[in-house]
Amino acid sequence: MTGNNSTNTTSASTPLPEALRSPKPATAATIAAQQRVLDYLPFETDQRSFENARRGFIATLDTLTIVRERDGSVVYDLTQFDFLNTPAPDTVNPSLWRQAQLNCQHTGLFEVCDGIYQVRSFDLANMTLIRGNTGWIIIDPLTASETSAAALKLANEQLGERPVVAVIITHSHIDHFGGVLGVTTAEDVASGAVQLLAPPEFASEALAENVLAGNAMGRRATYMYGNLLPHSPTGFVSNGLGANLALGSTGFLPPNDTVAATGDTRHIDGIDIDFQLTMGTEAPAEMVFYFPQFKALCMSEITSHHLHNVYTPRGAQVRDALAWAAQIDESIDRYADVLDIQFASHHWPIWGRGEARDYLEKQRDLYKYIHDQTLRFANHGYTKEEIAERLSLPDSLGKEFFNRDYYGTVNHNCRAVYVRYLGEFSGNPSSLNPLPPQAAAQGYVDFMGGADEVVSKAAISFKNNEFQWVCEVLQHVVNLDPGHIEARSLLADSLEQLGYQAESGPWRNFYLCGALELREGLPKGSAVRISAGMARGMPLTDLYKAMAVRLNSDAADQVSLTINLAFTDLPQPHLLQVKRSVLHGWENRQADDADATLRISSLHFKELMFGAADAASLLQSGDLSVEGDVSALTQLPTLFDQFIRRFPIMTPRD
Repeated sequence: MTGNNSTNTTSASTPLPEALRSPKPATAATIAAQQRVLDYLPFETDQRSFENARRGFIATLDTLTIVRERDGSVVYDLTQFDFLNTPAPDTVNPSLWRQAQLNCQHTGLFEVCDGIYQVRSFDLANMTLIRGNTGWIIIDPLTASETSAAALKLANEQLGERPVVAVIITHSHIDHFGGVLGVTTAEDVASGAVQLLAPPEFASEALAENVLAGNAMGRRATYMYGNLLPHSPTGFVSNGLGANLALGSTGFLPPNDTVAATGDTRHIDGIDIDFQLTMGTEAPAEMVFYFPQFKALCMSEITSHHLHNVYTPRGAQVRDALAWAAQIDESIDRYADVLDIQFASHHWPIWGRGEARDYLEKQRDLYKYIHDQTLRFANHGYTKEEIAERLSLPDSLGKEFFNRDYYGTVNHNCRAVYVRYLGEFSGNPSSLNPLPPQAAAQGYVDFMGGADEVVSKAAISFKNNEFQWVCEVLQHVVNLDPGHIEARSLLADSLEQLGYQAESGPWRNFYLCGALELREGLPKGSAVRISAGMARGMPLTDLYKAMAVRLNSDAADQVSLTINLAFTDLPQPHLLQVKRSVLHGWENRQADDADATLRISSLHFKELMFGAADAASLLQSGDLSVEGDVSALTQLPTLFDQFIRRFPIMTPRD
């Protein structure tokens, strides 16, 4: 049942009428919510973050814009944040505004101590440079090669030209390794001229997160990081974790050295490093490390100046909050009595042993509190939604700015703890097999008297400042009838007010991106392409996993296809098989009865499978030869789905 405001010619991709598309001002309820934040937190009396964020500044770029050399496209631009030079407006949570100022207004090259330097706010993460006897040891080369190259260039200009002798990657998230080709080359790493050091399982975890579920994560990441939002007081202001995410050229190189265990040490170019593995905390593969010469502890990303995500809204495996707290506690035991400086892969350092210990202990207790109290409520029988409504931090933790919800939130982190232990099912059999969204929407809307009646009642709820309830009920209308103009408009207005109130940068971005999609329609999407840098470094075993995820079971039904792969640049044979609608790829295996044998380089095969090259061109150039049934090669590409980057989030798929 649909209402009179529905139209068969309006779809999810059609923008709303012009009068309904512009941002709205903050309501009185939102203004009151911002004032409550101002009244609770010590904005005037606690200026430590600003003092530490400014400390050690050396230089930055004259124009804070980084472009891609080959086409001049903008990869990173901090000039869009000039609007932050004012007090917080009513449309931004004042606590998030403060974090945005810290992230965006303190950018460039900083001295942590003599011999340790950081380039901050050239990307979502920091790039740290350690001065060795002959060259630079780089920690975390950012997301994109353009931003990492710009950071290295600035350091060389200001501190003297030095070669890169080693790269340390703290963990398996792309903002910490994607820019590796901006500071070194595949040849130098392969030869051992540059030491590339990472935690165990780094390669498999990095590629699993960014390839197997990469398209779904990537689409959700456009919401989480606000890529499509205008930079303004009614749009994007911060990610909380950093100023902004660089949108440049990403790469991947497998490490040539791996830290095997906590307590392992390295002596690199005159610098001693003591490592602690922190696997399964903020990332599946992660480590922290201590520099005795500098009395400096790098905490990677398991501590930062906010509450992090136990579950990240872009999508990832739920993290272990208890292990997270335990690993911070181990860092305290190992290093707190000997360190003078604590720094990390995001935000600014802390100087002084007492200050650093206090910070580490409160970050530890932050995750332990959320873990323990969630399970306390769960053991009383509360559901994850009920726990999220009840749980808040005590003042001893909650009044510290470095524990605030700028990235993760107490609300969704406690739900993540619940899911890790108990799963998403509440135990109530009514929710054991829930209806899919459109079927549920039909029932809800019919029960409530039709779409127009729902919208009419929702308008009253909006005036009563019940924004979350308005979102919940109107989402049913939009799921049923995405062309209902008034439902989409009011849903967008409600999401917008929730975004204005959000202290979390990702929550604000999610709310405002949802409003944008409802108002402007679905943005155009292109086919997913794996970057050349990522493809080059990807192990073939991970390529086979990515191919298997793309295999269309209907297209592959009744198909039996066996292909021997004779890679011209590798000593061992490989075997690819599609059978029973499942794809397998094996190393060191061949089939005597294969349909065909392909002779091709591993890189060209990756490019062929990811659509960056075509078989006809490779055959013509001699880079590919086929023995056996040539039709096996032509049949193979027809079996795979092509993912589109920007599928709808706010409305049903067609």
